Amino acid sequence: MKIMYMGTPHFAAVVLENMVKALPESEFCVVTKPDTPKGRSYKLVPCETAKKAEELGLVTYKPENLREENFRSILEAEAPDVIVVAAYGKLLPEYVLNYPKYSCLNVHGSLLPEYRGAAPVNRAIMDGKTVTGVTIMKMEKGLDTGDMYLKGEVEIDDNTTATDLFERLAHVGSELMLKTLEMAENGTLKGEKQNDALSNYAEKITDADMKIDWTASSREIARRIHGLSDEPGAYTKIKSSDKLLKIYRVQLGEYCEGATPGEVVLAKKKIQVACGEGSLYLLELQAQGGKRLSGADFANGRGVSVGDILE
Repeated sequence: MKIMYMGTPHFAAVVLENMVKALPESEFCVVTKPDTPKGRSYKLVPCETAKKAEELGLVTYKPENLREENFRSILEAEAPDVIVVAAYGKLLPEYVLNYPKYSCLNVHGSLLPEYRGAAPVNRAIMDGKTVTGVTIMKMEKGLDTGDMYLKGEVEIDDNTTATDLFERLAHVGSELMLKTLEMAENGTLKGEKQNDALSNYAEKITDADMKIDWTASSREIARRIHGLSDEPGAYTKIKSSDKLLKIYRVQLGEYCEGATPGEVVLAKKKIQVACGEGSLYLLELQAQGGKRLSGADFANGRGVSVGDILE
């Protein structure tokens, strides 16, 4: 089978690697986003899927867009039997959707029709879901509205971060995609229509999502922090210095009587912050311009003091 694989972040790179290892007789090519400038030098850096494709020795294309004048020649030259998409980040035009024999199949990070859209993995954690999953779906003109083929569930607990969840979903998703391709080849693949009435939209993450509101309950704040970890990261600042802090991992703590939401009530060996309800221990955090540290190391380095207010 000739497979064109389209993806961008680490999640997509994991799915690609698993598929290539499982299908040694298949012919792969990869489509990713163009390299992006990073750092002070603005050096062009490839995305994670491009790096993985190079490591695997795969032919890789990085078109600026998928307009016919830019991409049709690539599509016709590769002539894929199927296009597999995992977090590519761009909508596929109709001429691309209609090209492959076995259509365009998407590894979507939710149990559709729930969480269509840009940030299904992050939103599932932020919303307090205890179960999410992966859906293999047929791509069509609508946003994540196509027929569903296979699904797999993954549990979420109080310590699950988006990075953890993406990794687990990638492995489940690649297994499901391999089964889907096998069924497509032997003619047993059947889709299920989505119930649009049960759908909701996973909005793109904004700066407002990233800023921590310490008046919320500790559980709500923990979900926000973990849902945005490691990227883009939830942040707060120390009121006395305006120093920004990114917080990546936390643990639920007990109620702190008399403390103001956002107040640091412990800063020795551990950092404990009062919330609107309950408190949080900060396990991993990073000051603006500094290194990512454990809460213990940050406290020992006097990064915060008892009585500091985070806002």
